[in-house]
Amino acid sequence: MADERRNDLLGKLAELSEEAIHRLQDAPGGDRLVGAMNTMRDRLDELQRRVRGLDELEQRLSALEKKVAKLQKDAAAPKPKQ
Repeated sequence: MADERRNDLLGKLAELSEEAIHRLQDAPGGDRLVGAMNTMRDRLDELQRRVRGLDELEQRLSALEKKVAKLQKDAAAPKPKQ
């Protein structure tokens, strides 16, 4: 029951949003506004993809820093004489 109300609410919200966008397009200069909004959406999507890529790079960098720190400790430790 709650899901149906939520879906109905989201459906109504989507319809109202579409209607508002169509009204904006009909207004003078509205087509430029809608075009700018679409361009901004595309740029935001691209930015999100890049940020997700940065998270992966940060994890890889962290792992490499740990390896380098371990190698430095191993190299600094005195070797036993034979």
